[in-house]
Amino acid sequence: MFYVIGLGLGGAEDITVRGFEIVKKAERVYLEAYTSILTVGKEELEQFYGRSLIVADRDLVEQGADEILQDATSKDIAFLVVGDPFGATTHTDLVLRAREAGVSYKIIHNASIMNAVGCCGLQLYNFGETVSIPYWTESWQPDSFYDKIFGNRRRGLHTLCLLDIRVKEPTLESLTKKEKEYQPPHFMSVSEAAGQLLEIIRRKDGEYKELAYTNSTLCVGLARVGSDTQQILACTLQEMKDIHLGPPLHSLVITGHLHPLEVEYLTQFSDSKEKLLLVAQT
Repeated sequence: MFYVIGLGLGGAEDITVRGFEIVKKAERVYLEAYTSILTVGKEELEQFYGRSLIVADRDLVEQGADEILQDATSKDIAFLVVGDPFGATTHTDLVLRAREAGVSYKIIHNASIMNAVGCCGLQLYNFGETVSIPYWTESWQPDSFYDKIFGNRRRGLHTLCLLDIRVKEPTLESLTKKEKEYQPPHFMSVSEAAGQLLEIIRRKDGEYKELAYTNSTLCVGLARVGSDTQQILACTLQEMKDIHLGPPLHSLVITGHLHPLEVEYLTQFSDSKEKLLLVAQT
């Protein structure tokens, strides 16, 4: 049996009881280590589980599915995912590969940012399509997600922005070499995301009669959701550009139409209740 097990968002203890029991008895346990991260490392997880873990990086997950699924028709193989198993399309692909190989599988769900974002007080059924914001480079600066934000805002819906994670990314110089060299890990902050979003509307100003958002649009920055060091801050997009919420992971919400209860809840995450109430009305 092939098990895909969600770990939740916080520490080692956030795994479900069912997931924990499977991890203890499985023949091999893989830890997916590139679509997201926990606030604790592999060593702490191994200590809590009482067994060793095999780190599954991008290359192994995307190119080594056969290796991961080896013996899964006769033995229990566990694949651990931060958040919920279906928080990334990569994991859907892995399950499809298991089906094609005739391997039975089971999914053990857990919390993900897709539902835990409700911790900021914004009601989940008021969210529209989720978007991902990638790091820009000098030669690659996509903004296709802007249209999705526009569509959400036009319908009065909030937009959850998932921010880029770059783990074990090869350097450009090493792509032509036999042995790859990797860049240091990078995790986009709410400040970096806000900067790119502001640059997008600067470029589009004058191109459209109406912008998806402005520099005074109310946004919510979230960091390390589900952990003891969780931080939430509500402010304008322009102010978010200068905000530092500490270590990863960060997420950003661009608000749509706000219900009075949402506004009231958000005031606890603002340095000025009066100012937030004023911004929420714009």
